[in-house]
Amino acid sequence: MTVVSPASRSLQMEAQLEVSDHLDERQFALEIKRLADSLSFGTDASPFLGSGIEYVQSRLYQPGDPIKAIDWRVTARTGKVYLKEYEAPKRMPVYLVVDTSASMCVTSQPVSKYAWAVKLAGALALASLARISPVGLIGGGERDLDTHPTLSRSRVFLSLHQLRRYRFDEQTTVGRRLSQLAGVLEARAMVMILSDLHDPEAVPALKLLAQAHDCVALQLLDPAERGGIGGGVFRAQEAETGRAFVATGRSRWLDEEALADELKAGGIDHLVLPTNEAFLPRLRGYLRRRKNLGKGTR
Repeated sequence: MTVVSPASRSLQMEAQLEVSDHLDERQFALEIKRLADSLSFGTDASPFLGSGIEYVQSRLYQPGDPIKAIDWRVTARTGKVYLKEYEAPKRMPVYLVVDTSASMCVTSQPVSKYAWAVKLAGALALASLARISPVGLIGGGERDLDTHPTLSRSRVFLSLHQLRRYRFDEQTTVGRRLSQLAGVLEARAMVMILSDLHDPEAVPALKLLAQAHDCVALQLLDPAERGGIGGGVFRAQEAETGRAFVATGRSRWLDEEALADELKAGGIDHLVLPTNEAFLPRLRGYLRRRKNLGKGTR
């Protein structure tokens, strides 16, 4: 009889994403960059940054004002010295909430929901940085990953590399993390969640955030969650909660229509990304149609 130590059992529940063939850090970064390019997200007009230093109005000169800001056309026309006033760039911080719970890691496909979530988070982060929008990465599981928005690519990649490791028994905290975020955000921000939305607390927390912020839910979906795969009756235990249940291969795990209606009613942009379909073209089109990524846009 083989005795398995607690430490060995713990290691069996932990693994690392093999994005392609055991990619090292440099190759992982290249794959993320290629994905960002394939989405063509970052080449159109910025949804996060205004059109730069925009002219707003001219006003009368006051002692101490910089001479280089004088509006010479208005000054010549009126005979009085006027200065141009500009609007500073508007940087909207982007928070990417990645569901790191166990349900994201179990898969019936070659690439799991979790693997796609990490790669998509990386691509969206690079696109945001290209728009001079600071990015914060938040883990929706038990691990300690909650970074403040930054414009540093190296810090973003450091967080992404942390996300490459995952556990098959990690419980979800997506709803709790979103609620915490709602309590600390002061200025308007963009919150994008990459999750299978199994956490019952996630949608209510997201609806609360959407009252003051721009929220997007990218829902990763494994075909097994839609049922119809056969396999007979089986007993199982949910890794995230420990709940035991009996199901069949034709069981449906989510009411997609009800979930979509609830998110729409809450003003949350929602896109389903099935892992057994080529969803990248649809995601690329969605991002283009959304244009300014405004609240409630379809």
